[in-house]
Amino acid sequence: MLTKELFKKIRRIEITTSRLVTEAFVGQYHSVFKGQGMEFDEVREYIPGDDIRNIDWNVTARTGVPHIKKYVEERELTVMIMVDASRSCHFASRHMLKNRLAAEIAAVLAFSAIRNNDKVGLIFFTDRIEKFLPPRKGVKNVLRLIREILYFRSQNTKTDIGRALEFLSKVTRRRCVAFLISDFVDTHGGDVRPQPGAASFQRPLMIANKRHDLIAVTLNDLRERELPDGGLLRLRDAETGQPVVMDTSSRRVREQYRRQFLDRQERLHRVFQRTGVDHIDIDTDQPYMQEFVTFFARRKSRRH
Repeated sequence: MLTKELFKKIRRIEITTSRLVTEAFVGQYHSVFKGQGMEFDEVREYIPGDDIRNIDWNVTARTGVPHIKKYVEERELTVMIMVDASRSCHFASRHMLKNRLAAEIAAVLAFSAIRNNDKVGLIFFTDRIEKFLPPRKGVKNVLRLIREILYFRSQNTKTDIGRALEFLSKVTRRRCVAFLISDFVDTHGGDVRPQPGAASFQRPLMIANKRHDLIAVTLNDLRERELPDGGLLRLRDAETGQPVVMDTSSRRVREQYRRQFLDRQERLHRVFQRTGVDHIDIDTDQPYMQEFVTFFARRKSRRH
C-alpha cells in the first residue's frame, strides 16, 4: 500500500522525468533503438536483386518457384531495466544516493519506452535475483516500476552481475534493449580484477550483448575516487562488512586511493570495449541527462 510520502516521491519523479524525456529525449530514443531487430512478415516470389540468403527453401521446393522470406522492422521493442540493489548502491557523499539516481534513470528510460509503445520490464539483483517484473506496456506499469525501485529493499548485500545477465537471457527469449544500472562493484567475483580476463562478468556480458542490445550505466560517487583530509577514519565495506581503517591525513594514502579507483575504472572500460558493450558513466553529484544525450547522439551517428 502506498503511503502519502511514497506517493509524493513517485509523483515528483514522474513529473521530473517526464519533463526530461520531453526536453532531451524527443526523437533520440526512437532513432537509436528502433530498427534494431527484424520480424517475419510474409513469403513472396523471388525477384532478381533480392538477397539469396533470404530464400525459403521449403516453399521453393514445394512450389518449384524460388520464394524469399520478407522481414520488416520490429514495430515495438522490449526494454529491460536491470537495477543493482546491493548495499554499495545505498551510498552517496553529496547529492543523491546511487539507488535514488538509479530510480530516476530507470524512470526516464521507462517513460521514453512507453512513449514509443514499447514494453518495459525490471530486474532487481544482488548476488541473486531479488525480483522480476515481466515487460508490460502503459503508464501504470512505469509508475509501478518506479514505486518498486523506491520502496524495494534487498535481502542480500553483495553483487553478482553474471548471474543477473544469465537470468536476463532465460526470461527474455527475443532480442531486447537492456540497460544494466550498477556501480559494478562485483563482490561475488572479486570485482574487476587486474589479471587478463579482467572481470568475473566479462563472459556473461559478451554473451548477453550478442543476444540483446546491452547498455551499461555505471554509477559513481565523488568519495569513491577522492578522500577528504579527515584524519583517521574507520570505514566498513558496504557489501562484505569488512572494517577498514585509513589515515586520510596522509597524501600518499589519498593518492593511492584515487589511483585504485582510476585503475578500476580503466579495467572496467576495457571490459566494455572487449565485449562490445556501450556504456554511460554517471556521477551522483553531476547532471546525468547530458551524458544520455551525448550517448544517444554518438550511437545515432555511428548507425548512419
